Amino acid sequence: MSTIQIQDVSKYYGAVHALDSVSVTLEGERIYGLLGRNGAGKTTLINVITNRVRADSGAVTIDGEPVVENDRMLSRVCCMSGKVAHPGEMRVAEGFRWSREFYPGFETEYAKDLAHRFRLPLDKRLRGLSTGYNSIFNFIVTLSSGAPIIFFDEPVLGVDATHREMLYRELLAHYSEHPRMVLVSTHLIDEAAGIFEEVVILDEGRLILAEPVEPLLRRAYSVSGAGEVVDRYSSGKNVIREESLGRLKVATIVQERSDEDNRMMRQLGLEMSAKRLQDVFVGLTNYEEE
Repeated sequence: MSTIQIQDVSKYYGAVHALDSVSVTLEGERIYGLLGRNGAGKTTLINVITNRVRADSGAVTIDGEPVVENDRMLSRVCCMSGKVAHPGEMRVAEGFRWSREFYPGFETEYAKDLAHRFRLPLDKRLRGLSTGYNSIFNFIVTLSSGAPIIFFDEPVLGVDATHREMLYRELLAHYSEHPRMVLVSTHLIDEAAGIFEEVVILDEGRLILAEPVEPLLRRAYSVSGAGEVVDRYSSGKNVIREESLGRLKVATIVQERSDEDNRMMRQLGLEMSAKRLQDVFVGLTNYEEE
């Protein structure tokens, strides 16, 4: 099993803090969701981990070894980014053969089968691919790489709804047969939430949450009712978002519920509902308010 340790990593672009003292450990065979708004630092973090960008401070190690100028360790990582890394004159089939030079475990026949299923012609030149098929080609190369660590940075850019669902379904199917560390960076949270086992949330370059999804969602709920009653119940609790409409108020809370909490909600006549991962994300990042 692989372990990536990120310790106090900061990266600045002028006055912009792309990453601000980020520390998090990724380990084991699981699917991580790297979440954040546009400009939150997701791509910068991936680029620092893969040594495409040097951090201004802090360190990243894979299985205890620094990633800086460590081609042997970085060869264990295959990262899908927005642009096709292959020469544009190449055809799709040639791109698969070329990928095997960098990833000896590349599954060529599997890649060709995926291309057929996604209706990606093997004789198509890469420079002629649409944005959506550019993403599909990159997705196929990454998933077929055989690398023990794979990153997908906005994997469904330009991809239509039908193919997006196919991509997520194929990722899960392949992962179940070939467990490894998978990280998916996306701002399309609702449609990808079902594949995540753990989430890492960045906001304005800072790490604001990193934990398994299931226990997080067990703690996330909202209460609604008259404003003063909601305030009475939520006082002292970890409220991440409040919305008001006239006298009605809704408070989103991330905190374990006790039997006493449940009794209090019933006594106050409050309605309780479970929250989705996107609801938690919005509450933590104040997306709508901003």
